[in-house]
Amino acid sequence: MAALVAEVRFHGSPPTHLTLPALEALGLPHASTTRHCPGVAHPSEPVSPIGRETAAVLAPLGLDLARVAYVRQVHGATVRRVDAGGYGGEGDGLLTTTPRVPLVVFTADCLTVVLYDPPGTRLALAHVGWRGTVKGATRAAVDALAREGARPADLHAAIFPSIGPCCYEVDRPVVEPLRAAFPDRWDSWVKSARPGKWSLDLWAVNEFQLTSAGVRADRIANPRLCTGCRTDLFFSYRREGSRGRLVTVAALP
Repeated sequence: MAALVAEVRFHGSPPTHLTLPALEALGLPHASTTRHCPGVAHPSEPVSPIGRETAAVLAPLGLDLARVAYVRQVHGATVRRVDAGGYGGEGDGLLTTTPRVPLVVFTADCLTVVLYDPPGTRLALAHVGWRGTVKGATRAAVDALAREGARPADLHAAIFPSIGPCCYEVDRPVVEPLRAAFPDRWDSWVKSARPGKWSLDLWAVNEFQLTSAGVRADRIANPRLCTGCRTDLFFSYRREGSRGRLVTVAALP
């Protein structure tokens, strides 16, 4: 069974953020910003990426954005457990079992993967680019929740807008580590684009990591919205360079 192509609900005109009905139905407060949302920062130092303007836009969602938890993202697979807001150190994943502590990931083409365990009240967010994909960052987030007592089959996962295979062209320095990490599957995720270049489907690789870790395919929601295609809505590092960042935030109810 394949992952679900998820519906998206946009908020504002022009849209400042989006939510996924699949997560709303579970009662999980969350949002992911667009390029039209003001006040989003790219923290190169331990400073919250949620500015006052962003907090005002997202306030109706009931998230306490004055105490967000965040990390300095380094394209790895380390998952930091947090029980309160603030800077959590270096890493690319956050996990909490504490209600109303918003977890934040910022991206501009990379994937944000949200994992929610309703029965056990556990939540994890992961920032996953190609390096994190090769290092198993998505699998690491599932495993971290499992160490906290979650059953992978109980998890609900969502992949937020990120670069799709339509726009993600890579070369050998990306393909060779992918081949080494997934020798039996890598060639099903790439397609030859031109000499020395391949299109890479990061969505498919990370959906595989989720299902191979025990997450049910019918509980993986992916709107398949490509940041490279939709620069009218999203920032794309590949298309535009360092123009800005998108923020995805979620908190246990």
